[in-house]
Amino acid sequence: MNRKHCLFLFVLLLPCFLHAQLLYQISGNGTNSKSYLLATNQLVNKTFLDTIPNVFTVFSRCDKVITEFAIEDYEAIAALRKAAMLPDSAKLQDYYNQSDYLLISNTLTPTMKMSMEQLGRMKPSYLTELYRTALMQQFLDFNDENSMNGFFEQVAQQTGMPVIGLDNLGETLYMTFDREPFEYQCEELLQAVTSPEREMQLERDIRSYYLNGRLGDIAFLITSPDNRSTLSFSDYAVYAKRNEQWVKRLQPYLKEGKAFISLNCIYLGGDKGLIAALRKAGYRVKNVNK
Repeated sequence: MNRKHCLFLFVLLLPCFLHAQLLYQISGNGTNSKSYLLATNQLVNKTFLDTIPNVFTVFSRCDKVITEFAIEDYEAIAALRKAAMLPDSAKLQDYYNQSDYLLISNTLTPTMKMSMEQLGRMKPSYLTELYRTALMQQFLDFNDENSMNGFFEQVAQQTGMPVIGLDNLGETLYMTFDREPFEYQCEELLQAVTSPEREMQLERDIRSYYLNGRLGDIAFLITSPDNRSTLSFSDYAVYAKRNEQWVKRLQPYLKEGKAFISLNCIYLGGDKGLIAALRKAGYRVKNVNK
């Protein structure tokens, strides 16, 4: 095969090489059989899974799915909704001056198609997430039903395979609503409605890096001083601390083996990401099809 044909073949196979960096095999450290870790991105369509070599093959070898949290019962959903609300004696307008509150009100009500009587009872952190989701639907074609996030959890539930959450309900509530001090939550909501393009540009960049298998660069992007979005270094620091706890919780499942772990790409890369934490704990983590 001459150099021209080699180059042509390389160009054809390059997407497969890149996507292989999204699927990892975990072994060693007393494991009885291999487990697998898949990086996901909520803005990527589930059809993209067809381009990740062997992802369905390794999934078929597994007998459990592990994800960030697995909430199915109505009591847990009710607890989430309750945790999203401000105390009965508080309203959102109590935490802003008149001009800032007016800006928030004029931005959120048309975007989210809800009145401030409803929105004003919610925590700033929850409003920020709802607003960012609405922006992603409007500008980045986000569709939760078509997202690759949660795909394998759904397949597992349909086939009777156990779905295990790494966080319990209390930790899920904390990560969703209280991982930042309340004053900072208020600042972030104002920041998001003031500069929505900044929020969406970060999501575009994360998606682009993800599609090119650059998990380490995603971590750098989030922690960079140039990143002034609401997903920032302080969030990554919380994720990094949680990764250490996740490794401990994964140990019995990894020892047993045959676990398929599906997690958002923002948790995995970088010096403090879950992949680095697993290696630090003594596991061998390598790209599938490297």
